[in-house]
Amino acid sequence: MKATKTALTVSLILTGFVAAEAHAATEWNVSLWGKRRAFTENVEKLAELVEQKTNGDFKLVLSYGGLSKARENLDGISFGAFEMAQFCSFYHTDKNPTITVTELPFSQDVSLARVGEIYTEVFNHPEVKKDLARWNATLLMPTPLPQYNIASKSDDLESLEDFKGLRVRGPGGIMSVLGKLGAVKTTVPFSEVRQSMDSGVIDAASFAPHAHLATNTYKVANWVTTNLNLGSANCQLLLIQKHWKC
Repeated sequence: MKATKTALTVSLILTGFVAAEAHAATEWNVSLWGKRRAFTENVEKLAELVEQKTNGDFKLVLSYGGLSKARENLDGISFGAFEMAQFCSFYHTDKNPTITVTELPFSQDVSLARVGEIYTEVFNHPEVKKDLARWNATLLMPTPLPQYNIASKSDDLESLEDFKGLRVRGPGGIMSVLGKLGAVKTTVPFSEVRQSMDSGVIDAASFAPHAHLATNTYKVANWVTTNLNLGSANCQLLLIQKHWKC
């Protein structure tokens, strides 16, 4: 996304914070998970700018796993355990069905800038706002991820029929697509993906590029896809609804 668009987004967010709560607490807790990484840099930058633009009167306190588990961030927002959180829709599709539409596979125009624009349009749709309001939540900022592709240690695939029986580690929506071809969803922890491929527990993993790099699947893979575009996780930053009244 271009710098001008980023600046506009941050400006609107800051305006929203000020408009929402003239007497808000000077610190808001933000629930993240894992470690600081590319996935969290949008939140890190937002925290930096909020503190800078308010001369330190308003701070976002980022917590990496100290406030909630990743799959429980939406619940945490719903009962006010913290003011803001990052989460991914595929963690609990039944709780946020309207935003899973962005995870559909085989998209063509999938630049990160375009994905960010699409997510923003979806977030502004009345039905989506109504859906998230059930959890006392307002979607604030997308965390666009590249399309998922496969890295596999199996023999080369010669046809679609060769997907039958392929044990793949991947998110639910993507595995629903691959499952129609006979692939088998195999669950292993993210930190054990490389080891699981080495030992033969799984044959393949479906990730966005940065996750393949993080797990080193490419180092043991016999083949990879580069343009299969299986879809992408819809992950975003959200906050308690009462704090956003623009």
